[in-house]
Amino acid sequence: MLQFLPDTEEKLAQSFLEKFEKAKTIRQNFEDIFDECYDYAMPMREQFRSKTIGERRDEKIFDETAVVGVQEFASRLQQGLVPNFARWADLVAGSEVALEERDGLNNQLDDVTEYVFEILQNSNFSQAVHESFMDLAIGTGVLYVDEGDAINPISFSAIPLPHVVLDVGPNDKVDHVYRERNVRYSDLPFLFPDTDLGQELTNYVMTSPDAKTKILEVVCKNYTKINEDSFFCIVIETKTKKILKQETLNGTGSNPFICFRWITCSGEVYGRGPLLNTLSAIKTTNLTIQYILENAAMSIAGIYQMDDDGVINPDTINLVPGTVIPKAPNSAGLQPIRQAGSMDFGNFVLSDMRTNIKKALYNDMLGSPERTPASATEIAERMADLSRRIGSAFGKLQAEMVQPILQRVVYILKKQGRIELPTLNGSQVKIRSVSPLAQSQANADITAIARWLELIQSQFGPQVTNLLINAEETAAHLAKKYGVPDSLIRDPDERRQIIEQAQQMAQMQQQMQQAQGMQEGMTNEQAN
Repeated sequence: MLQFLPDTEEKLAQSFLEKFEKAKTIRQNFEDIFDECYDYAMPMREQFRSKTIGERRDEKIFDETAVVGVQEFASRLQQGLVPNFARWADLVAGSEVALEERDGLNNQLDDVTEYVFEILQNSNFSQAVHESFMDLAIGTGVLYVDEGDAINPISFSAIPLPHVVLDVGPNDKVDHVYRERNVRYSDLPFLFPDTDLGQELTNYVMTSPDAKTKILEVVCKNYTKINEDSFFCIVIETKTKKILKQETLNGTGSNPFICFRWITCSGEVYGRGPLLNTLSAIKTTNLTIQYILENAAMSIAGIYQMDDDGVINPDTINLVPGTVIPKAPNSAGLQPIRQAGSMDFGNFVLSDMRTNIKKALYNDMLGSPERTPASATEIAERMADLSRRIGSAFGKLQAEMVQPILQRVVYILKKQGRIELPTLNGSQVKIRSVSPLAQSQANADITAIARWLELIQSQFGPQVTNLLINAEETAAHLAKKYGVPDSLIRDPDERRQIIEQAQQMAQMQQQMQQAQGMQEGMTNEQAN
């Protein structure tokens, strides 16, 4: 809690280094099980155990169901939450905006939203979020969102779990993020050009420029600011304990780290993902495949036994066609041994385990590639099924990932002067999710309204329905539920003008019909 920060640079650096070591000790309780997940499902992802460059990492994998399943899980979740080349959220007027001003503000925000998603589509967001969703299969994903360059103003990085250490605050939300990384001494002047490195670090830069050192980046919640999002950022060179950067980040979206978890157990910092739930099935599947391969090798090559007759030497026997094997008189020679185990039973276990793995990773709804392409209705049903099955994880991802990403992007674009926008705090401007998963949940409300309208129509007829229903507002409400952009819907003033014009036209037509009727009556009287 930043109220009690030490007053000297050395004590400040030492304080954060001690906090980092304590948080790292907590993470060590998860490292073994996390590494097992990496070994069996994501061998090419950086692990907690150190690996040499170019080292083979797939020694434990005999079945690729989990490896492919994690890829499909990440793609499926990305399609449901943040699909490529689509608007998966809208910026709309908040609750504090007056009703008469909301439509005009929504039209302006629609243009801003279009620009924001244009920036996202031209960035590396899709690649980075897919990598972070793969980490999410284990339980925790971390995105680092920072300013880019003139061409790509925003840059995204998926931070592997071994590079970050997390800690939570009093509300069980992640409020401390520690990122440790190795950099060359020669890179320090370029990474921190405005920082005085000091004599000791300068000597390392001059004498050992290619040697690497560790720097620790810390971003923590500033609880001294009660009504404002504020974070304290500090970067420390761990060897000399030199503070390279120190600043306070204020405003919604100022935190560059976005940490999101699948589900959390009470008292735990890191999330638990679907991959942990099926780790036993994954290990069983790989072991079964290993036994099947070994059994197949024995079936092909065979296993033999022989009498020790003093003639047959197994070290000199080469079992190839045409081989002559000497034996003593009355000796049985080489006798094949029937292999143990049943491959049919192994295949039965394998099929069952693979089904469990796909089900745990929510990939059992994808169907086979031999099927005909799914219709729009089938895709919608699958997305609704996924929304129901992931349960509370969907709401957690909305709060810890979807909204913070947009808040961070808007913060950077406002900082660069690219957009002008009121505060994105939910009161003036709020985020409305229109992703396929959010849309599938909104479809339940649409179905309820449609059934109610159908019931009223069938029971009381169109006259009562027209008397009871505000057709204009009902249509506008359904448009929002379907995620129709505000720019495609007329604002209330335009709708009132059109209604008034229609009423005036109806009155004029009625008056013309009355005048025509009176004229015809007068003509008939004159004729009589």
